[in-house]
Amino acid sequence: METNQFDIVKEMHRLVEAANEKKIQLRAIGGLAVQVHNKTNHPSFIRDFGDLDFVVAARQRREFEAFMPTVGYAPHKQFNVLNGDQRQIYYHNDNDMKIDIFVGNFEMCHKIPMENRLSADPITIPLAELLLSKAQIVELNNKDAMDIASLVLNNELGDNDVDTINLQILTQLCSQDWGLCKTTSINLERVEDLMKKDDLPLSRPERDLVTDRIRMILKAFEEMPKPLPWQIRDRVGTRVKWYIEVEEVRR
Repeated sequence: METNQFDIVKEMHRLVEAANEKKIQLRAIGGLAVQVHNKTNHPSFIRDFGDLDFVVAARQRREFEAFMPTVGYAPHKQFNVLNGDQRQIYYHNDNDMKIDIFVGNFEMCHKIPMENRLSADPITIPLAELLLSKAQIVELNNKDAMDIASLVLNNELGDNDVDTINLQILTQLCSQDWGLCKTTSINLERVEDLMKKDDLPLSRPERDLVTDRIRMILKAFEEMPKPLPWQIRDRVGTRVKWYIEVEEVRR
């Protein structure tokens, strides 16, 4: 199996469907998951993908570990032994393509709980958490900024998870974690600034829609109830580091 663009998309669907047959909740995360929700197939957001990322329910960890060899993947044994209750890595037996698995929660610069939310979408994690998984990146690059723009442009804001970025979930998670709210807010403002660039391959109405929806999210953050621990942490601000340092995983 070659790891070209067509195959990696096909492989994502194959793995989700195979896991479903075993009643294992496996959902895509990352850039390819964002592309699933690029409803208009907007060319500005289409790019190559080098590997796959998924979230699996923690309560199904053992079943999942037994499942992966049956679909052609071998574990990164040392990494999985040390980190397997939170994160696992597998490689395809034929082409060495890497799959990154987050167990129960997504945790990189910030932690996003997902254990009880994996049934909201049949292929990917829910749109609200997918947006946060991109917006929680402290060192945001242009690729991730465009992924945020794609999600916001192609999906409405609302109070449910059906083709919708659930504002209630966004505010719930960000009201519980000042650091996540801070990084998300910074990055949404970065994407808003990106919409002003002359060389951006988006039309004026598309830029305006992204900007309007970002401002709606930021307004929701301003108006959401903030518990006392959040308020206390807000007083400290960025004088104390508010995110996790992410280390690169080596084979």
